[in-house]
Amino acid sequence: MEIRPVPYDHADAVALDRLVQREYAQRYGEGDMTPLDPAMFRPPHGTYLLAYENGRPLATGGWRSQDANPEGYADGDAEIKRMFVVEEARGRGLARRILAALEADARAAGRVRMVLETGIKQPEALALYASCGYRPVPKFGLYRTYEDSRCMGKALLSDGVGVQRGAGVREAGSGAGV
Repeated sequence: MEIRPVPYDHADAVALDRLVQREYAQRYGEGDMTPLDPAMFRPPHGTYLLAYENGRPLATGGWRSQDANPEGYADGDAEIKRMFVVEEARGRGLARRILAALEADARAAGRVRMVLETGIKQPEALALYASCGYRPVPKFGLYRTYEDSRCMGKALLSDGVGVQRGAGVREAGSGAGV
């Protein structure tokens, strides 16, 4: 298993985005309407990760910088976007590994809080984030007025060991599920 940064408009990222949009449409009746641009995920303002096994992309996730604005973000926020694992690779810990790599990268970039928005029709996402220390926060972003939207956040505190930008982004392993 290898987790590596790619541009948001990389062909593999686009292919997985199509799959996640299809899943959103099945669960909510439409895809995610949040406007995203590849530049939002370029360091130092964000990153976009793909998990590969034997050259096949299995999971994705990114973060983008946010600061205080009328949509309810706070200075120093890093917003998670497009967390997704293909169906046949679920239950192997890939989302947890990508989430940890995103947190490390955002922390190294100087972000102070990781935030995300998900919905009640994604109970597995809600459970993952809660198990990783995310707690409800005041709603923000495009879906802040939607009843089925849930916003969560987690402080990104420095561990004092001098984390460098990109720490945790490149990872290789045996491919065994975590």
